[in-house]
Amino acid sequence: MTIKLVIGGLTLNICSAYMPQVGLDEEEKRIFWEVLDEVVRGVPRSEKIFIGWDFNGNIGASPIGYGDVYGGFGFGDRNDAGAALLNFVRNFGLVVVNSCFLKKKEHMVTFRCRLVKTQIEFLLLMKGDRTLCKDCKVLSSENLVTQHKLLLIDLVIKKERKRKGRESRPRVRWCGLNPVTALEIGAKLEGMRARKYGGT
Repeated sequence: MTIKLVIGGLTLNICSAYMPQVGLDEEEKRIFWEVLDEVVRGVPRSEKIFIGWDFNGNIGASPIGYGDVYGGFGFGDRNDAGAALLNFVRNFGLVVVNSCFLKKKEHMVTFRCRLVKTQIEFLLLMKGDRTLCKDCKVLSSENLVTQHKLLLIDLVIKKERKRKGRESRPRVRWCGLNPVTALEIGAKLEGMRARKYGGT
């Protein structure tokens, strides 16, 4: 599912993704990656894209081989689904945002049950948009369902200010004006006036 928001002239595409679980047919997983591929390719470069939710894969604690897309703050061991996610992220010039912020282990856990605590929910965005994100965190006290934790991203989006009345007027820089350049400008203006009025 994708939602498009326009905020102050900036278009945000927010995509919710749910990777098929471990043990399901490989054909379903292939279809998932193809659909997500189409969604990402369908977003114009002038717009922002945020992809998030449950990728059912662990990217692990070590960024080995993926330092360009992985901030290095994770835990556990990388599995095949996590490697597939990191390959996808690299191919599209994305970054795993929640791996970019140092947190205590309990604040990185996005899935918890009796037997396991892991990080399988991730937020992805374009590398160039990484500066928009000021923090990414898990709210351990909030439950979406009994086992998944809420993952939040703090963004700073600045609205561009338009300068009033300055767009059509050229700006004169007087700091470089000295007596010699003033005489040169005066001579050019006299020459322009002479041409405009027929030499008089």
